Amino acid sequence: MTAYYRPLVQTDHAAPAGARRIAGGWTWFTHAERIERGREPTILAADDVPAAALDRIIAPRAPLAGMSLGQPRLMGILNVTPDSFSDGGQFATPDLAHGQAVRMAATGADIIDIGGESTRPGAEVVPVAQEIARTEPVIAALRGETHLPISIDTRKTDVAFAALKAGATMINDVSALTYDPALMRLAAETGVPVCLMHAQGDPKTMQKAPSYDDVLLDVYDYLSGRIETAVAAGIARSAIVIDPGIGFGKTTDHNLSLLRKISLFHSLGCAILLGASRKRFIGALADAPDANRRAPGSIAVMLAAVAQGVQIHRVHDIDENRQALTLWQAATGMRRET
Repeated sequence: MTAYYRPLVQTDHAAPAGARRIAGGWTWFTHAERIERGREPTILAADDVPAAALDRIIAPRAPLAGMSLGQPRLMGILNVTPDSFSDGGQFATPDLAHGQAVRMAATGADIIDIGGESTRPGAEVVPVAQEIARTEPVIAALRGETHLPISIDTRKTDVAFAALKAGATMINDVSALTYDPALMRLAAETGVPVCLMHAQGDPKTMQKAPSYDDVLLDVYDYLSGRIETAVAAGIARSAIVIDPGIGFGKTTDHNLSLLRKISLFHSLGCAILLGASRKRFIGALADAPDANRRAPGSIAVMLAAVAQGVQIHRVHDIDENRQALTLWQAATGMRRET
């Protein structure tokens, strides 16, 4: 039976002798939870975690497009779409999108994620040419002004190719390279980092009664399999980021189960990206039906994930998240790097 090892994460600046640093970052652990399907979890010392699992938990994560992952990073969301669930239509022209990207860079974004196809529940597929027309000019203009990493949020090879040619430095695929098989070849050939996200179903159908045997372990197993497939195709494990896919084929309870034990994903040996900003479950729990009023809840989720060592946080409200993160770092004694 497969055993899974989840580090019980600590953030206090006074770590005891023998504590193990998680992913070379700001958190550490002395004990881990051993999880097996159908059995009660057990707690064991970090030194008793099998060597292969321990090595993946503690190995420092490689820089992402030149960006160190030794501290939490904020990924600014820029949807160049008319129909995204929160900001659809706000940045749907190149000028509006460019202005928003510049503002995010100025207020503390570490990386900007640009998408031209909505993946909200019920969304329809956007033609490739239209998706390129939405994203490529914005990436090209932004690349001429900033050295920040730029991610292209797409499932399609031709869109990613155009974005990389325009200056993007990362591919963020909500289908984990399953929608368009050629995209895996492009990622392998270019060597750019790629984010593999879990989703149950496609955007049009994913919220129709999603179910799991064990959402935490099912998502983990899926991402583990996608990592191995990507590595076999020539993508370096060090270039892979994983995303548990909050809100993508998941109920509120599913999302909370993933968030409470998201530190399990450190044992995949890849950087973790969390995209929970303004999601529906935040509105449900906080009685905030308007997505634009969910910044406080989004920040709370971001900080809870930071406390579990999650490296990259995909957010809409850069200024507010940066302020919150800066104060969290100051209050916990964690030095902010550039």
